[in-house]
Amino acid sequence: MVGYDPKPDGRNNTKLQVAVAGSVSGLVTRALISPFDVIKIRFQLQHERLSRRDPNAKYHGIFQASRQILQEEGLTAFWKGHIPAQILSIGYGAVQVYNTLRHAVGTMYRSEGPRVFYKGLAPTLIAIFPYAGLQFSCYSSLKHLYKWAMPAEGKKNENLQNLLCGSGAGVISKTLTYPLDLFKKRLQVGGFEHARAAFGQVRRYKGLVDCAKQVLQKEGALGFFKGLSPSLLKAALSTGFMFFWYEFFCNVFHCMNRTASQR
Repeated sequence: MVGYDPKPDGRNNTKLQVAVAGSVSGLVTRALISPFDVIKIRFQLQHERLSRRDPNAKYHGIFQASRQILQEEGLTAFWKGHIPAQILSIGYGAVQVYNTLRHAVGTMYRSEGPRVFYKGLAPTLIAIFPYAGLQFSCYSSLKHLYKWAMPAEGKKNENLQNLLCGSGAGVISKTLTYPLDLFKKRLQVGGFEHARAAFGQVRRYKGLVDCAKQVLQKEGALGFFKGLSPSLLKAALSTGFMFFWYEFFCNVFHCMNRTASQR
């Protein structure tokens, strides 16, 4: 939770406690919203329309995609790529995970060289600053709006306030920067077209501008927002849960500190 300071609210958390609260809130949140991320990426990489009227479309809705993924790949498919990331992020090692990651990295490096690890970097860099800025700016503004609009008894429920304002901030910031996320995903899978051939059409892009141009020409303006619905659900839940759990753990540490100081 870089950029958010709980001290103005009167809490006496240490920097270490703030860091731990941010890390744990991120850990819990990623686990809870992973299925939406999987569905969002499937939608982003599908060149066909997200409509049941298109006979070539593999996915055309969140519920339909969920059922199909569950039937074809099982429940664990909704956490593909998530568990190894979580294990690595908290400092644990697993031989199977490590060997799989090492094999993937080696194959990518041998086939395309070191530049392969930076595919999609341009839209990522363009999006990261406005997204982070919008997220915290909207969160702060929505908190003020919540306090102004909510009756006195409702203002006492800070957890609800954090959840609602965090979710709203996530939805707004994600919608405004979403096309860049789609470009990033399309560019990142470049070179692995054969792996997604079973999902439908395959296209190649020369870069960010070419990707944007092809999407507009072949998929229309709505193509820039493929997967927006699961992305908004993910953003709302992710940001909402992130602030909720962050505030929760900061409050836990604050209570622990207060209890310790009274001894």
